[in-house]
Amino acid sequence: MTQVTNTEGTLPTRAELVDGLVSAMANPARSPILRSPADDGIAFSDIFFPAMDGVTIEGWYIPGDSDRLIIANHPIWANRYGFPGHLKPYSDAWEASGNNIEVNFMPDYKHLHEAGYHILAYDLRNFGQSAAGSGGAVGNGIREYRDVIGSLRYVRSRPDLKHMKIGLLSRCCGMNATMVAMSKHPDEFEDVRAIVAPQPISLSSFYRTILGHMGMPDALPEVADALRRATSMELKDMDMPQYATAVDVPTLLLQVRDDTLTTPDDVQAMFDAMPTDRKDLIWIEGTNRRFDGYNYLPQNPQPMLDWFERFVA
Repeated sequence: MTQVTNTEGTLPTRAELVDGLVSAMANPARSPILRSPADDGIAFSDIFFPAMDGVTIEGWYIPGDSDRLIIANHPIWANRYGFPGHLKPYSDAWEASGNNIEVNFMPDYKHLHEAGYHILAYDLRNFGQSAAGSGGAVGNGIREYRDVIGSLRYVRSRPDLKHMKIGLLSRCCGMNATMVAMSKHPDEFEDVRAIVAPQPISLSSFYRTILGHMGMPDALPEVADALRRATSMELKDMDMPQYATAVDVPTLLLQVRDDTLTTPDDVQAMFDAMPTDRKDLIWIEGTNRRFDGYNYLPQNPQPMLDWFERFVA
């Protein structure tokens, strides 16, 4: 890990390190939207809709030529475009883990568009161009679930989309939010046919792994306390296997097996908890960079296309 100093030019204290970890996850800076479907010559329109609790969510709608629609969201720190991890200052926090690379979701949309799908891609609250919500604090899915439900209600409110067969491309925090939404409001997902989900993550697993790298493996209770004070949310509520028990639609999970920011046991526990036999888990090998997992489907779309072709029918 890169050694850092505090504002006084000295090494940070343990409490400062803990507060920095919590701030980076709970109150991250917004990153810019650097690309759009127009870069690939794809027609789209800017759209907005209310989340379940009224927060304004911004997104894109890309028309297709079928009766199938994919709704896509994104990881923490990112937005509907991806994440400019190759540019400062956004790369600074990721150099130590080798994740200072661009995440680009535009190929996902191109592949889906060429396969005939309509696409709705949106920014979660507190990211991209969507409004602030939940006091501006990121909840690793336990507040963002309201955005997932808002996206489904928006589709059903449009005469041209309400009869579509729906699939979800729910990435990282976006899949966390999807699982929480399914556990709280399963009736909202009755017409969802399938999910493709790169790298959902439990916050305890993330923090436990990072603290191990920092030589502070015993500091998780301090992180939980700092998170509670900063956000009024509980760390235990941000662990995802408890919500995966509600995921009863065909679901494809993907995860970098040697991801240095979490452990494979976390995603495996989510997979095992899903009460469906129509599920699969792809382990991404040959890298330890989490962001390579976000770029996997843009570069290797066939698993996604095959899953949606099989179940969104």
